[in-house]
Amino acid sequence: MSYTIQVNGAAHEVDAEGDTPLLWVLRDILNLTGTKYGCGIGQCGACTVHLNGAAVRSCQLPLESVNMPITTIEGLDASELGSRVQAVWLHLDVPQCGYCQGGQIMAASALLSHTPNPGDAEIDAAMAGNICRCGCYGRIREAIKHLGESRKAREER
Repeated sequence: MSYTIQVNGAAHEVDAEGDTPLLWVLRDILNLTGTKYGCGIGQCGACTVHLNGAAVRSCQLPLESVNMPITTIEGLDASELGSRVQAVWLHLDVPQCGYCQGGQIMAASALLSHTPNPGDAEIDAAMAGNICRCGCYGRIREAIKHLGESRKAREER
């Protein structure tokens, strides 16, 4: 079957079975390889993308159910928030191996877009299920808190 999906601001005609996970459509058909395969069961978060702004696991999302705009880590680069998140990630040396970081950044940017200055409980809830095998959780939390605090400081000026 043929489906039209909106990815990173562009319409794409995709010829695939309806039950094909979005992850494989992004990686194998659209060649957007920033979204990673981690576990295939929606438990690790490496495949996180935004569906209409909400963080979702693309390995568990069938193509036939995608009816809203999708943003991948490649599309996040263009947004102001996405650029800030990525810049802070680099500035604070958040990643170690980096494999999970696309999913971590997608989850963090979705959180920050809805909760500009999150507390610890909000960060924990939003980032739960995003596994970092290198254990960079402290630096991830620090980066999210830094982004929230810097945004709060900008708003107070």
